[in-house]
Amino acid sequence: MAYVDVLQGEIVKVSKIMSAPVVTVKMDDNLYRVHEIFQKHKFHHVLVVDGKTLLGVISDRDLLKAVSARIGSNSADARDMASFQKKVYQIMSRNLITINLNDSVLQAVRLFNRHAISCLPVVDDNKHWVGILSWRDIFRQIEKMKDSRAS
Repeated sequence: MAYVDVLQGEIVKVSKIMSAPVVTVKMDDNLYRVHEIFQKHKFHHVLVVDGKTLLGVISDRDLLKAVSARIGSNSADARDMASFQKKVYQIMSRNLITINLNDSVLQAVRLFNRHAISCLPVVDDNKHWVGILSWRDIFRQIEKMKDSRAS
C-alpha cells in the first residue's frame, strides 16, 4: 500500500526522506566514541554495523542510561568517567525493526505507531543498511511539503 501525500499527490518513499549517509559504530567501540558522535552531529541514533551488516542501534537515551549521571558535572570522578569505557555491544538494541528503502512513509508511520521505537534502520533488498529514518524525518517532510504548497 502506498502513501499518497494529500498535499502533493505523490507517493513518498522512505528513500526520499531517510537520513543518509549514516555515522556508524562497531560493537567493540567504547561509549565515549558514541558520546562524541552524538555531541558532534546532534542526532539521536547511531547504527551498530559490521561492514554492510546491521547489528544494532544505540540511542542517545541508551547512552544516558549507561553512563554515570555525574559526567559533565564538577563532581564527576575517574570512576564516573570509566563508565565511558563500556562497549557498544553491552548497551545496543539488538531486536531491530527495519524498513526497506522502497517502502512507503505510511508503512514507516505504522511501524512507529505499533512499536515503542524512535528510529527505523533503512535496509536495501539485500538487508544491508543504507540509512536511518526517524519520526523527525517524517515531520520535516510534512513541513517541507506544507511550506512548498503555501508558496
